[in-house]
Amino acid sequence: RPAAGAQGALCYTRLSRPAGAGSAPAGQLHARPANPLSPPRNRPEGKVLETVGVFEAPKQHGKYETGQLFLHSVFGYRGIVLFPWQARLYDRDVASPVTEKSENAAGHGSKEVKGKTHTYYQVLIDARDCPHISQRSQTEAVTFLANHDDSRALYAIPGLDYVSHEDILPYSSTDQVPIQHELFERFLMYDQTKVPPFVARDTLCAWQEKNHPWLELSDVHRETTENIRVTVIPFYMGMREAQNSHVYWWRYCIRLENLDSEVVQLRERHWRIFSLSGTLETVRGRGVVGREPVLSKEQPAFQYSSHVSLQASSGHMCPLARAIFCSTQWSVFQGSESSSGDVANASSV
Repeated sequence: RPAAGAQGALCYTRLSRPAGAGSAPAGQLHARPANPLSPPRNRPEGKVLETVGVFEAPKQHGKYETGQLFLHSVFGYRGIVLFPWQARLYDRDVASPVTEKSENAAGHGSKEVKGKTHTYYQVLIDARDCPHISQRSQTEAVTFLANHDDSRALYAIPGLDYVSHEDILPYSSTDQVPIQHELFERFLMYDQTKVPPFVARDTLCAWQEKNHPWLELSDVHRETTENIRVTVIPFYMGMREAQNSHVYWWRYCIRLENLDSEVVQLRERHWRIFSLSGTLETVRGRGVVGREPVLSKEQPAFQYSSHVSLQASSGHMCPLARAIFCSTQWSVFQGSESSSGDVANASSV
């Protein structure tokens, strides 16, 4: 993340000041093509820093426009805004005047939280940065069902992401193709008379309208337990018929953030999935999506996506995650109300 009060380069992932070059001009960014985890002295000979662009002041009010270049404040990749989504953020870390309890589908009490409008953005990730974030954030997380009603095949769009307004670190560039992505020139074109100088093509507008049902981001849920902040975004993907019954598919994106200085590793997952049709499914195993991510001060976040199918149009997912602190102390985060809080409502679908 950028150092507090930093006026020069963003020292995160692939961006830093040039070694031995003194202070960079205020706001100037540099890209390092070498391994981002290697210190400058280990940079292979012949590798040099290249100018990426110039920082702009983050917007405290309003939203970013289509074509805005940015760095992700947590994962450090370069990206560009396609269009915004207005979501309802249900943040259980924010004190609410409503403190009533309600019974969820699992029969457990949960805090009633009033949602607030929050801006998220559909963005393209620079393909050059994908290898450097693949261990911390999936770059093929946006998926959709096949068009055929009887098909359960899933398709992915590489390098597409959803980014919260506060994760945007805006910058400008004189490069007419500053982002490497197969959809960049299909969706955007350069127009030096505009600010930002990248405007939407008709193909982007048509693509957004056509795919709006499964792209739309409507609800975001967030809660912190034991200094681990969990953010969950559910997406309804559509209904398919299977064995003379209807199956409703959902995609969900989960972001885990360690807000403490102690190192934490996610070791186990345990989902209890309730459908309004009355069915209960239990899923458990090691880690998530085949990984047991370590969350440290240097790399505090991990983000992944997965899918769930229900026998009814809505339901409830109640998670129980097990993490280990400093390789010695076990801690449990569970969805049912307990002394650790109520993380799981974040995944209501």
